[in-house]
Amino acid sequence: MADVAAPTVSVPSEVPPGAPSERPDFQVVPLKGLPIVGVILILLVAAIAAGKLWPLIFLHVAFGAAWTIVDLFMGFVIGPILGRMSVPARIELTTKLMPKMVLIMPTVVSVTLAAGWQLGVEMGTVDSSYYHHGLLVASYIVVGVMAVIALGLLEPANIAVLTELKKPSPNPAVIEKLMKRFIYTSGIIGAMQIATLVIMTRIAAG
Repeated sequence: MADVAAPTVSVPSEVPPGAPSERPDFQVVPLKGLPIVGVILILLVAAIAAGKLWPLIFLHVAFGAAWTIVDLFMGFVIGPILGRMSVPARIELTTKLMPKMVLIMPTVVSVTLAAGWQLGVEMGTVDSSYYHHGLLVASYIVVGVMAVIALGLLEPANIAVLTELKKPSPNPAVIEKLMKRFIYTSGIIGAMQIATLVIMTRIAAG
């Protein structure tokens, strides 16, 4: 965690904030990705309506794994790297990567939680009589906190950075503050994902 929290993401005043070469054109929400998100949500609704285990297990495991991988990668790889990059390189990476995250994170979080809960209902593991009920409650708490951080802190910070960069004259102080929030929260979620892996593997071991 120390490695994640350490980088300073200041925007030097000598860099013209509105320079075209340092602010590539981009969409805050990539419109081309919306049909893919729509298809995934339709599959989720169909799996829940069907009430069959295999589609629910597939969606929960696949998107849960995607959520874990993205969080660990963003928190412990991209976060520290981003904090040490030059301002032009940081802006270019942000404008290319972060718009995709605007669609990816809400999708993987929503599918993982919805499919996982419905799977628990179908298998009866959400019942208090389930012998690993205590561990499941712990996992609910950890995953719930991660979802709140991801959708309530990380995603708004991401969108706010992109929105600020779209302005004719972005405010360097605002961007610095938001990028610090992004790096800190990415590291916290990455650490919590490790806790989730410990709990779920313990449940799977019986």
